[in-house]
Amino acid sequence: MLIGFKLYLITDRKLFADSGKMFAAVEEALKAGVKAVQLREKDLPTRELLDMAYKMRELTARHDAKLFINDRADIAMCVNADGVHLGQSSMPVYAVRKVVGDRMMIGVSTHKLNEALTAKREGADFITFGPIYPTPSKLKYGKPVGVESLKIVAEKVAIPVFGIGGIKPDNVEDVVNAGAYGVALISGILGEHDVRRAAENYLKILGEKL
Repeated sequence: MLIGFKLYLITDRKLFADSGKMFAAVEEALKAGVKAVQLREKDLPTRELLDMAYKMRELTARHDAKLFINDRADIAMCVNADGVHLGQSSMPVYAVRKVVGDRMMIGVSTHKLNEALTAKREGADFITFGPIYPTPSKLKYGKPVGVESLKIVAEKVAIPVFGIGGIKPDNVEDVVNAGAYGVALISGILGEHDVRRAAENYLKILGEKL
């Protein structure tokens, strides 16, 4: 399946005073040319998450961008999202595929080679792999895996790999040169004062913006 994006923007409403500001920031990134957003608000109750998912679906559709829902295939189906993103404690890919069929992409968060290989074997369309560099949002996953581990995964896993964790403008090329198809970002864009300019900069480095 054609992925169609090299920059994968992941939300974190805790970076903002309220969800309205988060939506405004995501829209700035979409205006810059971002083509994929993962709604990743794991601690929200189901109804609140569903409401946010509907709003994000409307926003991404307006900018011709793909929407992924973290973990919740049911909510992804309700809002007609483009995909689901699974963690290591989520339902396995093959089970989610039975629910969503071929109409949705499935991404998987991985941190080790065996997790990446399992995701591919079970039918994932792409994976994120990391944390590549130190980052507060990924501390619970232990020490950074580094670009050498990324290189091994990219060589052995025949689906697109997105580097995640501590990705900055000055290391994007190192990540891509190690074999990553693209990069996944949270604070690198949404944590910046000028979200639109930050997004444009990453897109330019990735060759997605002239």
